[in-house]
Amino acid sequence: MGVIPEALRPRPGHLSHSQQRVYEDFVRFPWQNQSGQSSNAVPAGPPAASSGPGSSGLSRAYASSSGQLSPGFYSTGTGATGLSATQPLDLISEDMDPSSAQFLSGSSSRIGVMDGVSPHGSKLNSVSFPSVAPTPEVHPVEASNVGKELGAAALSLPAASTTEHSGSGISEPLLNTGDALDKYQIVAQKLETLLTKDSGDAEIQGVIAQIPEIILKCIRRDEAALAVAQKVFKSLYENASNSLHVSAHLAILAAIRDVCKLVVKELTSWVIYSDEERKFNTDITVGLIHKDLLNLAEYNMHMAKLIDAGRNKAATEFAISLLQTLLIQDSRVSVSELPNLVDALGKLAMRPGSPESLQQLVEIARNPAANAAILSGLNVGKDDKEKQSREKKSSDRSMTSREDYTNADSVGVDPVGFRDQVSVLFADWYQIYELHGTNDPAITHFISQLQQSGFLNGDDTSDRFFRLLTELAVAHCLSSEGINSGSLSLHSPQTGQNMSFLAIDVYAKLVILILKFCVMEHGPSKLLLLPKIFSVTVRVIQRDSEEKKASFNPRPYFRLFINWLFDLVSPDPILDGANFQVLIAFANAFHALQPLKIPAFSFAWLELVSHRSFMPKLLTVNPPKGWLYVQRLLVDLFKFMEPYLRNAEMAEPILFLYKGTLRVLLVLLHDFPEFLCDYHFSFCDVIPSSCIQMRNVILSAFPRNMRLPDPSTPNLKIDLLAEINQSPRIFSEVDAALKSKQMKSDVDEYLKTRHQGSSFLPDLKQRLLLPQNEAAQAGTRYNVPLMNSLVLYVGMQTIQQLQTKSSPPLAQQMAHNGPLELYLMGSAMDIFQTLIAELDTEGRYLFLNAIANQLRYPNNHTHFFSFVLLYLFVEASQEIIQEQITRVLLERLIVNRPHPWGLLITFIELIKNSRYNFWSRTFTRCAPEIEKLFESVSRSCGGPKPVDDSMVSDNMH
Repeated sequence: MGVIPEALRPRPGHLSHSQQRVYEDFVRFPWQNQSGQSSNAVPAGPPAASSGPGSSGLSRAYASSSGQLSPGFYSTGTGATGLSATQPLDLISEDMDPSSAQFLSGSSSRIGVMDGVSPHGSKLNSVSFPSVAPTPEVHPVEASNVGKELGAAALSLPAASTTEHSGSGISEPLLNTGDALDKYQIVAQKLETLLTKDSGDAEIQGVIAQIPEIILKCIRRDEAALAVAQKVFKSLYENASNSLHVSAHLAILAAIRDVCKLVVKELTSWVIYSDEERKFNTDITVGLIHKDLLNLAEYNMHMAKLIDAGRNKAATEFAISLLQTLLIQDSRVSVSELPNLVDALGKLAMRPGSPESLQQLVEIARNPAANAAILSGLNVGKDDKEKQSREKKSSDRSMTSREDYTNADSVGVDPVGFRDQVSVLFADWYQIYELHGTNDPAITHFISQLQQSGFLNGDDTSDRFFRLLTELAVAHCLSSEGINSGSLSLHSPQTGQNMSFLAIDVYAKLVILILKFCVMEHGPSKLLLLPKIFSVTVRVIQRDSEEKKASFNPRPYFRLFINWLFDLVSPDPILDGANFQVLIAFANAFHALQPLKIPAFSFAWLELVSHRSFMPKLLTVNPPKGWLYVQRLLVDLFKFMEPYLRNAEMAEPILFLYKGTLRVLLVLLHDFPEFLCDYHFSFCDVIPSSCIQMRNVILSAFPRNMRLPDPSTPNLKIDLLAEINQSPRIFSEVDAALKSKQMKSDVDEYLKTRHQGSSFLPDLKQRLLLPQNEAAQAGTRYNVPLMNSLVLYVGMQTIQQLQTKSSPPLAQQMAHNGPLELYLMGSAMDIFQTLIAELDTEGRYLFLNAIANQLRYPNNHTHFFSFVLLYLFVEASQEIIQEQITRVLLERLIVNRPHPWGLLITFIELIKNSRYNFWSRTFTRCAPEIEKLFESVSRSCGGPKPVDDSMVSDNMH
C-alpha cells in the first residue's frame, strides 16, 4: 500500500475480500495462497485428567445454547475508533424504517392511532425535545391480512452508514488442524495468565472469543474443532478446584460447540467413558449440562444403567448429588430430561429402609414446581450451598437463564442529584444523536464516557441509570398527549389523542448503540447487558401498571419494544446463532409481562409476541429449541383467557383478545403446523372444553410433508395408509400430571399385570377429583390435566405393547379386531370402560374430550383412539353414553372449519358402518331440529341418509 497516498489508504477492518483485492491488484501486491494438509487427527478416546470440586460461573456470552457462528462473528482488528478490538460482528440494524415495517397482528384492536404533539416544544426534567409533527403508530387491517404497519416518525432520523461492521476484510490463509492446535496453545497460555491475575470477565471473554475464530479459519473445521475441544476437555479437569478455570473452559467448549455441533456427541462419549474421577465430578457435569454440552437423552440412559439398581454405590451417590444440584439451581428442564435416572432412583427410594431424603428428592424431581418449598430441606452441605449461590449469581448474567423479574426495585433510593444527572445526559444524548446520527465518533465517545462513569457496569448503578432513562422517555411521551385520555377506548379508537414517541425512539436507539459499542474491546455487550435492560424495563412497566391501574397507557412501552425488535433481531440468516440468544431475552421479558401479571398490557403484549420479528424468528432460528419459549408464551395467554372463556364472559375486550388469539393460531397453522402438532397436548390442557373452534385449529395441524386422504373417499382403507403406523412426535411431558399425583407407577403396574385384586380401578374415579377449594377455582370437580395425562399415557403405553408383542402392523390388528388384539389392549380397555361407566356426566364428558383430542392427522395415536371411541360406543351399556360420545364428536364438527382429519374419519365410520346401528338410536330422532342437524352433518361428511327421508331438510351447510 506504500504507493497509495495516506489519505486514500483503507483502514484495517473495513474491507470485504473483493474490496481488498482491488487495492492489492492496483499496487501489484502478490497474492499468497497457503494450503495445508489436515493433520493431527482427533484421538478416539477422551483425554485423561485429574478432577476435583469446581463450579461454573462465567457468563454464557460465548456459550449460547445453540446457533452457528459465521466466520465474521468474532474478529480482531483496529476499528474506526482506534481501539484494538476483539468484538462481535455488528448484529444491529443501523436504520429503522418503521413505515415499511409490518408485523403479525394478534389483536383486532388498535394499540394506538395517529399520535402527535402540540406545536410547542416540551421540557421534562431538563430533557428538552423540539416540536415534532404527529408520529403515527399502528393502524388496523382486515382480518385476512397477517401484518400491520408501524407509522413512520415525522422526525427523520439521520441515515446511518451500513458499512460499519467489525471484522477484518483482509483475507488470511486457511489453517490445518496442527496450526489450529498451535494457535490454541498460545491462546490457552494467555487465558491462564489472565486467570492467574484474577482478571475481569470481559478480558477473559475477549480471549475466549479468539478460539472459535481460529476454528473458522481451518480447512477442516470439524476435525479442528474436535481436536481443540479434546485439549480443552483435558484441561478442564486439570484445575477443577478453581471455579474460574472451570467456568472459562466450559465457556470455551460452548463456543466451539457453536461452530461444530459434533462436539456435543463427542463430549457425551468422553464423559460417559472417562474414569470415575472425572465421570463423577458433580460440578463439572452440572456445568456441561447447563451449557447444553451433553446429549441428555444418551446420558440419561447411561446413568440409569450405571447405578445398577443401587449396586454401584459411587454412581448412585453421584446421581443423587447431581439431581440435588440441578434442583437447587432450579434446572427443571434439565431434570425433566433425565426421566430414566429419576425412575431408577425412585425404585431405590421405594425399597424398605431407604432414607426419607431420597424419597423426598425423587418426589421433587418428578414435580419440581409443586414441591419447590421442600428444596430447602434437602441434605446439601454448607460448601455446596455456597457454591450454588455463587453459580446462581453468575448464571443470572447468562442470556438463557431465567430472569428474576420482580415488582420490587432491585436498588434502594436514588442518590441525591442522580436523576438530574441522568436527565442532563439524556438531553446531551439527544443533541448528539440529532446532529451526528448513528455513525460518528461523537457517538462512541459519548458511550465511552458513560462506561467510564460507571453507568454500564451491570450493577445497581446501571439499574438506576436505565430505569430513570425509561421513566424520562415515557413521561415525555405521555406529557405530549393533548388530552390525558387514560386507557385505550375499545368502543371508539379514533378518540385517542396525538402522542409524540420521539423520546422513546431516541432512548431506544441509545440502548441499541450501547449494546453495540460499550464493550467493543472485550465481548458482546448485547449478551451481557440486554437481559439487565429488559429486567429494568419490565419492573418499570409492572410498577407503572400497579400505580395507574385503569389509567395505565401501554403505548410508550409497546413502541419501545417494537424499536428494539426491529434493531436487535438481525434479518441476516448467518447471524441466527446470536439472534437466538437475543430472541430468548425477548421471550423471557414477554413471559414476565404476561397478561396474568399485567392485564392492561394484554393487547400490546399479544402484538409483540406475534410480531414478525419475534415469533416466526424464534420458531425458525433454532428449531425445536426455540419452540419451547413460544409454547410457554401461548400457554401464558390461554391461562389468562381461560376463566373468561370457561364462563362465557365474552365482554368486548375479551372478544377482541379471543379473535386476535385465533388469528395467531391460524398463522401458526399455516406457517408452522409442526409446532402445533408437537405441543397440542400442552395447549389442550389449558384451553377450556367450551372453546371448540380454538381447540379444533390446534388439532387440525398436520406436518407439511404429509398429504391427507379425503375422509369422504368411498371404501377408504385407513389401516393401509403408511402414516397410520407411525407415532406422532410429542414434545409435551405427557406423564407430568400423573407423576405429580404419584399415579404413574400405579398406572404402569396395572398396565403390565392387569391384577384383578388391585385397588387401582375402584379408586380411579376418586383420584381424578379435585379438592373442593381447587374445584371452585377451576370451575370443574375434575382434574382436567390429570384426566388428559391418564388417557394419552395409557394409550401410548398400550400402542407400544401392541407393537412389540405382535408381528402385524398395529393398524391391521385393530382393523381385524380379533381376540388377541383385544386381549393385548385389555388393561387399557379396563381403565377406559371403568371411567365411561363410573364417571358422572361431567366427568364422562371430560374423559371423552381427552380421547377426542387425539383424533388428529394420520398416525397410530389417531387410529388407536378412534378405535377406542367406536369400541366404547358399540359396547356401551346405556344409550346415554352413546349419546354423549355423539355429542363430543358432533359439537366439534358443527363449528367453523378447520376440522381435524381423525375426527371426520371417526364420525364417518360411526354413521356409515352398520355395525354401530347409529341411525336406529333414539337420540338421533328425539326432535325434528336434531334430526335435521344429523342429516346435514351426515351429508356434509358423505354419510348415508337416515332411514326416514321425510324429515330431511334441504341442507344446513
